[in-house]
Amino acid sequence: MKRTQKSPLARRVQKGFTLIELMIVVAIIGILAAIAIPSYQDYTVRAKVSEIMGLVSGSKVSIYEDYASDGDMPAAADSVITDQDAVFEASAFITNAAYTRTSDTVGTWVLTLGGLTADANGDTLNIVFTGGPTGLTTDCTGGNLDDKFRPANCR
Repeated sequence: MKRTQKSPLARRVQKGFTLIELMIVVAIIGILAAIAIPSYQDYTVRAKVSEIMGLVSGSKVSIYEDYASDGDMPAAADSVITDQDAVFEASAFITNAAYTRTSDTVGTWVLTLGGLTADANGDTLNIVFTGGPTGLTTDCTGGNLDDKFRPANCR
């Protein structure tokens, strides 16, 4: 009787992955998730703070009109400020908004943040409006909010 050798095609073909290959894939996914999740959380907080800055930019025109017509920054009891306070109170990310006129040309809003993350809740963002003959400038670098949560123009 003649012996025949099995051809390479007749050998059993591996189907699926080995356990070690699957464990390597799971480890890689775990490492990527450990890096990506905190970055994503920082990004979402920064987006929420940018939304707050959008609310602030809406008030800039009203405050400058009041400044240009009166010659000084509005007081905390002026309708321009109380209207903007109502807008801030309607925001899901601001727990308190306190405005003070520090001089005839400078007014400051101290916004206490909430509804963000444990790292940013309770932090403050100071918005300083400075009036001048050429317009109104806004500075948002004050407060104790971490720079990683601030929009690029507020760092």
